[in-house]
Amino acid sequence: MNKPLVGAFLAALLLGAGVAPAVAAEPAGSTSEVPAEAAPQPQYTAPDAVPAAKAVTFAGTVALSNCSGSVVRSPDAAPTDPALVLSNGHCMESGFPGPGEVVVDQPSSRTFTLLNASGSGVGTLRASKIAYGTMTDTDLSLYELTSTYQQIEDSYGIRALELETAHPTAGTAITVASGYWKRTYSCDIDGFVHQLKEGRWTWKDSVRYTPECRTIGGTSGSPVIDDATGKVVAVNNTGNESGQECTDNNPCEVDENGEVTVREGINYAQQTYNMVPCIGAGSKIDLTREGCALPKP
Repeated sequence: MNKPLVGAFLAALLLGAGVAPAVAAEPAGSTSEVPAEAAPQPQYTAPDAVPAAKAVTFAGTVALSNCSGSVVRSPDAAPTDPALVLSNGHCMESGFPGPGEVVVDQPSSRTFTLLNASGSGVGTLRASKIAYGTMTDTDLSLYELTSTYQQIEDSYGIRALELETAHPTAGTAITVASGYWKRTYSCDIDGFVHQLKEGRWTWKDSVRYTPECRTIGGTSGSPVIDDATGKVVAVNNTGNESGQECTDNNPCEVDENGEVTVREGINYAQQTYNMVPCIGAGSKIDLTREGCALPKP
């Protein structure tokens, strides 16, 4: 795993002051306008022109005590629904769930620092429970908050990040946005891993990054955002640190034929599109819904 706490501080010492912080986009509301009389008048627009993607910011991300996360919503979420925070299963305050263990509706009063576009903390959000958490097949946790989506937007002007409903594709440009470090990592989806094994845990259909995303401890739970759509396609969770095979902090890839591949320095995430069918009315987790394939208790 991208270790939630110990690895984070060790990485900070190793990296030192030579690492530049992430460059955030201008905060919402900041504009640079051209006077109308000076603005050039376009003469032709290609019929298949695609609008440029908006820069990914920290808006909607959160910092946990030991990890990163984000306020997320399904496409069908109502403004009055209690908001959800997405992070890793290995970031839960109750500790790493064992293989086959699934946490559902566990009371929690955990707090999260909500960040704005530039990465500044603007408020504290509080959980009412861990709605779902596991490290089996995937590595995710979903916290239900005491605040609704509308209350968060009214108080802080920040909207939740939307979850993508479709399987991502290789070659997609992505940004991993860490609320813990207030730092972003940009790269592409390199491909998908049939099984990713790390210590006692096995994850399925994991996202493999291209080498540019050199995530570190504390980035666990960061949303992986599609640069073109701004939607969350995965949650950052691990990387092979020292080239070992299938050990803690050194995941290995296992293909359909059982062949093992080790990629030292490469990092990974768990897809989130498969969460969406499990989010029902009121943004409640319902593992019995049609299409929901998340592990069950």
